Amino acid sequence: MAATPLAAQEKTGNKPGFTLTPGTVTIVLMRPEIAVGAQSTGGAFEPNADWTDQARENLGLALAQAQAQAQGQLGNEVVNFVEPVGQGAATAHEYRALFTALADSVITYQFFPGNRLPTKKRDGSFLWSIGPEVAKLPGLQGADYALFVTTVDHYGSTGRKLLQVVAAGVAGVGVTAGVHKGYAGLIDLKTGDLVWLNADLAMGGDVRTPAGAVKRVSQLLEGFPGTTAQTAAR
Repeated sequence: MAATPLAAQEKTGNKPGFTLTPGTVTIVLMRPEIAVGAQSTGGAFEPNADWTDQARENLGLALAQAQAQAQGQLGNEVVNFVEPVGQGAATAHEYRALFTALADSVITYQFFPGNRLPTKKRDGSFLWSIGPEVAKLPGLQGADYALFVTTVDHYGSTGRKLLQVVAAGVAGVGVTAGVHKGYAGLIDLKTGDLVWLNADLAMGGDVRTPAGAVKRVSQLLEGFPGTTAQTAAR
């Protein structure tokens, strides 16, 4: 993936034949999976609890704002997932992690045409699933879809940024400083199928600030089925 230009990446996909008529379904917004920290000089991720807490609060408010503006954003009844306790909480976390892994696979094997699996090359079929058992999670009964959100932000440290400059100037080698990726995906609770995914490996918006979180959420929800939301500026 590192050798593939980001410009070659497709960012949005739908299951063949999937449509969503505004105002006809109930969508459960799962608790977003959020990771925020620093990128060391060597490129390692160093989690930052304070930044993560800031991002969780800011993104939560931005998502609530998007729900309040449903006609232009999500277009359907959206309710927040009530995090269960005990084993249910562990299972919910496992499904969030499974969604993230699935989104990574879609990016690698479908959104980059050069890496596309043989079965995807023939007709471009967008057929991915986390399995129908997800509907058994407490709190999803009676809903039609679950909306999963993942954001990952590694802010380049001073050392990493200096390495980027030195590597480019001395060796002519490209070194990235920072990672900012986000995924939003809609799961059909009847089948567990991924029916829509928006995934970007170079998202904008500093999630540590309220304004940046609003921008990030706007980008995450670009092209949401059944809406006419405008493409957000990077």
